[in-house]
Amino acid sequence: MSDAPASMSTVQTMSRADIWAAIHRERAALADELADLTPEQWGTRSLCGRWTVEEVLAHLTAAASIGPLRWIRSMAGARFDADLHNQRRMREYLGTDPAETLARFRAVGTSTTAPSGHTPAWLGEVVVHGQDIRRPLGLTGTPAAAAVTEVARFFAARDFTVSGRTLREGLHLVATDSPFDIGTGPEVRGTTLALVMALAGRDGYCAELTGAGVATLQSRITG
Repeated sequence: MSDAPASMSTVQTMSRADIWAAIHRERAALADELADLTPEQWGTRSLCGRWTVEEVLAHLTAAASIGPLRWIRSMAGARFDADLHNQRRMREYLGTDPAETLARFRAVGTSTTAPSGHTPAWLGEVVVHGQDIRRPLGLTGTPAAAAVTEVARFFAARDFTVSGRTLREGLHLVATDSPFDIGTGPEVRGTTLALVMALAGRDGYCAELTGAGVATLQSRITG
């Protein structure tokens, strides 16, 4: 496969307005899925580090509430330690109980506030963290195919919110359910969602991928 066609899959295909609409739909769908969780389920550990399901949702609320200037101030206050920044802002938007945390998330469902203008990255936030929540709970909801493909293109093109470009360097990523196809080298094949989650550093999704490049990708994730 030549480099020219492979590079085409990194081009943004959704308009900014369409991406925001997709973000709003994914937030609403996730909120609806979480409406009837038990207290024990809210306390379930997510796929996002040590955070629980409730804490990941509060993090999503923070991401939808903080614009560029406040983000810069918060990062500076954390001495540009992204983990500390995220922990502080997550705690700020965590409710006194899960019901309040969910209500706060619903309140920003149609927000277009974000730390930067990289709208595919913020679509990636809700796609990835939605799965961080769903998988441990056994929820069956999945993000829309077009949204996941847009995120895959963005993650593969650069290291921004995740180290997607670094993780896939020298590998040929091929989606089995979308046009996403990028790179040259040992092949990594699977659903677009599994590829996105792997590019976001979720090594558990490597079990859903096939090809000679999977071991390399997984070793980079687990590092």
